Amino acid sequence: MSAEFIGLLAAYLAVLLAVAPFLGRYIRAAMENPQSRLTAWGRPLERGIYRLAGIDPQAEMGWQRYALAVLAFNIVGIAAVYALQRLQGVLPLNPAGLGAVAPDSALNTAISFVTNTNWQGYGGESTMSYLTQMLALTVQNFVSAATGIAVLFALVRGLARHCSTTVGNFWADMVRCTLYVLLPLSLVLALALVSQGVIQNFSAYQEVQTLAGQTQTLAMGPVASQESIKLLGTNGGGFFNANSSHPYENPTALANFLEMLAILAIPAALCFSFGEMVGSRRQGIAILAAMTLLFGAFALSAGYFEQQPNPMAAQAGASVSGGNMEGKETRFGIAATSLFATVTTAASCGAVNGMHDSFTAMGGLTPMLLMQLGEVVFGGVGSGLYGMLACAILAVFIAGLMIGRSPEYLGKKIEAHDMKMVSIVILATPLLVLGGTALAVSVAAGQAGVLNPGIHGFSEILYALSSAANNNGSAFAGLSANTPFYNVLLGAAMWFGRFAIIVAVLALAGSLAAKRRLPAGPASMPTTGPLFVTLLIGAVLMVGALTYVPALALGPVAEHLMR
Repeated sequence: MSAEFIGLLAAYLAVLLAVAPFLGRYIRAAMENPQSRLTAWGRPLERGIYRLAGIDPQAEMGWQRYALAVLAFNIVGIAAVYALQRLQGVLPLNPAGLGAVAPDSALNTAISFVTNTNWQGYGGESTMSYLTQMLALTVQNFVSAATGIAVLFALVRGLARHCSTTVGNFWADMVRCTLYVLLPLSLVLALALVSQGVIQNFSAYQEVQTLAGQTQTLAMGPVASQESIKLLGTNGGGFFNANSSHPYENPTALANFLEMLAILAIPAALCFSFGEMVGSRRQGIAILAAMTLLFGAFALSAGYFEQQPNPMAAQAGASVSGGNMEGKETRFGIAATSLFATVTTAASCGAVNGMHDSFTAMGGLTPMLLMQLGEVVFGGVGSGLYGMLACAILAVFIAGLMIGRSPEYLGKKIEAHDMKMVSIVILATPLLVLGGTALAVSVAAGQAGVLNPGIHGFSEILYALSSAANNNGSAFAGLSANTPFYNVLLGAAMWFGRFAIIVAVLALAGSLAAKRRLPAGPASMPTTGPLFVTLLIGAVLMVGALTYVPALALGPVAEHLMR
């Protein structure tokens, strides 16, 4: 393990954990305290939005109504994004004269951005007009992130309240999250990225002469504004095909560090928001500790294996030293690329600054397994924490079985209905991943997309389904996925991987909110200490191991052992 990687990882975690408490308190105030002085600057605009949209922010919703609002809002979002792609050829802000996106690709992209996945089967600069990038994709980057945070707050209210029939107001949650959290943070980050060289313009594409005397077309566009929310909202969709390895999206080492920090800033901060809402900051710190320990272990794994020589180069007889630089930008190197890969797949982000397909077999296993754990190691904004809270409930359920006592979490008795909802949250994505992979490798349309036959080709398919169903969006990129078969298959995985879980989480929130809070007794299991953190990590790894080890053994593990 290189000293460079250890130093970068330590600096990253130090800054992240220093920022998280302050941001967490601000998010809680923005979402839960309409009279907070921290949000006084936006209150007139907030009231204006409510009047314009006919929203009564005081009208609370039960979990069923909240879920229907979530689904209706996002179905409308899919229709809007699809229509903008299909009509972009006749709409303004299209200096490159790009035509309509193919129907299957447009549907896949619409589902992708609405579900916070941002899987991209296209090259952004050669497919999407400026208007589509801004009005369709960037807008969904905001509202899909806000949806995840809103659902999380509904669940936390369920844990914090007792004998209640409501979990909040979805429309008010969306407005407050977007206005007070995502917009100001995105503005600050966009300005910081512009200072590092990320472009932000409406210029036509530029024709330039290269040093070799050839003509090259340089794509332009409003990049910084999309880049900032792409990272802060754990979306991941790049303005350019090369994503965050493109110098116009990620030009410098400082920009790269800021982008990594932006990806996990809100997921880490939400742990503190959760702790304050349930009346015990130690509860949030325990969840954050479990996430950080898992993240550190996976980051060290990725850094170690990518520091090893490329086995393919060694097989070819080449003399290799200094680790695996295949598929990595020289301005970042192995350490920053390995850490970025861990960050982006620990969150449900999917932004990449290197080619994951070029990682070593075990180096590539790290981001794949992080996704397969359910995107709970920090995870997406909102979605990561509500997934981890489901794992926490599973952990106390297992502990209750071990000691022969009814399980409780934060004073709420965990009953059969609650565990059914937790089971859906935990098992829905593995069913989609493994079932989708089995289908893809079994039919000719699925096999036709594989560019690297054999074990690595299987890994590419497994990675694609893991990324789609867990709403990550990154790819091994050795799979030709922009086909009707994969657009439909991955679109279905993204939709059900997002909203089947959201409905189950909201049902769990409604059930918990209705329960009476029980006082802690001598037999109550503490959920703030090292024992609980260990049990929580064990529950996360147990579910991942039992579910995915056979598939991983057929893919990256077998590939590693054969070299």
